[in-house]
Amino acid sequence: MIEMIAALQPLVVGAVLIWSARVKLFSRQAAAAAHRSALVRLVGQHRALPAYRLLGGVELTLGALLLLPPAARLEAAAATVLATGFLAYLAYARRAAPASSCGCLSARPTPVSGRSLARAALLVVAAGLAGLFPAGWPTALATRPLAGGAMLLAEVAAVAALSPELDAAWLLPLRRLRARLTNPLRGGSGVPLLATVHQVQLSDPYRRVAPLLRSDVREHWDDGDWRFVGHAGLYQGRPVTAVFAAPLADHDPEAVRVAVVDDATGQTLLALAGTPPAGPRLAVVPA
Repeated sequence: MIEMIAALQPLVVGAVLIWSARVKLFSRQAAAAAHRSALVRLVGQHRALPAYRLLGGVELTLGALLLLPPAARLEAAAATVLATGFLAYLAYARRAAPASSCGCLSARPTPVSGRSLARAALLVVAAGLAGLFPAGWPTALATRPLAGGAMLLAEVAAVAALSPELDAAWLLPLRRLRARLTNPLRGGSGVPLLATVHQVQLSDPYRRVAPLLRSDVREHWDDGDWRFVGHAGLYQGRPVTAVFAAPLADHDPEAVRVAVVDDATGQTLLALAGTPPAGPRLAVVPA
């Protein structure tokens, strides 16, 4: 069984590397993603994009070699070194540049999280297994198609679940489905959604972005001690989502925060928190 699992790892690791390379080499937002990453801190502002592209080229080359059977020990060893480097880079980025974006599997701004580190660790283990038991993945799939297919699906699901960049493709639709199937006036914490909406509407961030809103509550979810409520909006002619955050344990409107996110790029255009100090009110400007 372990030999069959190991034989399939080059397929998994190679596919992830090629997907990651696609973002770095062919995405129109690659430059923005590079400059949001911790590469700026490591190599400087002007070298961040070339380093990002170079990494994409390495990923594409190594990913293609892994997908072409049979996978050699040298290729698996190189993939292990690369995955270990990813893990070290992400750990550095989370500690030294917590506001930076991962820039791994998507150009969407996504801070490095524990899920990102777990995904990199999973790739290290997968690449290491491929080096211990090198074999051709087509033979393994042909020999045990059901078990091999189930294993591949499980690993793909694990990579997706550990990738915050991919949440918009599967997690948000699931949340919207849950909102449609459950009572929309209550959240999972037991705090009525209506109470949260009332708190949000009394807040200064809501009053400041209200002219941008074009819908009532479209989605809501609880995460830890916070409830997030989303409204569709329009900002400078661009479709956006205004996401309000309200603490579940504090019903003070001054605790409410809001982020206005571009629907097309995922970029945060505005970010407001709390009640501004007394005095003349300033116009809202992009964050």
